[in-house]
Amino acid sequence: VKREDLFITSKLWNTYHHPDDVETNIQQTLKDLQLNYLNLYLMHWPVALKKGVGFPQSADDFISLKDLPLIKTWKAMEALKQNGLTKHIGVSNFNIPKIQGLIDAGGMVPEMNQVESHPLLAQSELLAFCNKNEILYTAYSPLGSRDRPGKTGEEPDMFQIPRVKAIAENHGVHPAQILIKWAEARGTAVIPKSVNPERLKANLDSANIPLSENEMAELNKLDMAYRFIDGSFWAREGGPYTVESLWNE
Repeated sequence: VKREDLFITSKLWNTYHHPDDVETNIQQTLKDLQLNYLNLYLMHWPVALKKGVGFPQSADDFISLKDLPLIKTWKAMEALKQNGLTKHIGVSNFNIPKIQGLIDAGGMVPEMNQVESHPLLAQSELLAFCNKNEILYTAYSPLGSRDRPGKTGEEPDMFQIPRVKAIAENHGVHPAQILIKWAEARGTAVIPKSVNPERLKANLDSANIPLSENEMAELNKLDMAYRFIDGSFWAREGGPYTVESLWNE
């Protein structure tokens, strides 16, 4: 397999948002992967942590966006592209105001926004914004992140939603394939997680399912703004981030 045949993506973790740390972090990633460049490098979250903090334990572990604005980190991301360390740069878990803030501050328009997206969280307004600004949109957790740490039994099982099951039965496929096809039919990239060869093949085969307009409309009706990854782990008492500010400010 040639390097040019691979598309390799990595992310900047929250601990490295200071402009002086951005290049250091990608250099370590390149060293670990034994690469000369990445194809895509994303800011993982619009949340900054202090140096040495892998994951926050208290409000003291955070840096506010007032003290370290996103645009400062983003400008350092732009330098990575200019210096050939990555072909493309983007963001993850950014809402419309945060992306618009980068643009208004004179930043390069992100080339990608990777966000949670599935029929229960269509994010249609965000998708329309990304399309208007020529920002590619990647849907993560398209199946609900069923195997992630911290999953609770109270979450909806999208495989068991009657409309999803009925459409899957109509096409003779697994409900997971319908969820993947829904994302693909909206013009988004979609990244279901699997290491099982049979599931990987089934995921790719989802693109061939001929969902009708009526079936897409039925799936679109499921939208209830439900997040499996709600970002509440960033909302520590007394800290600078809240769930509301993360998604709506």
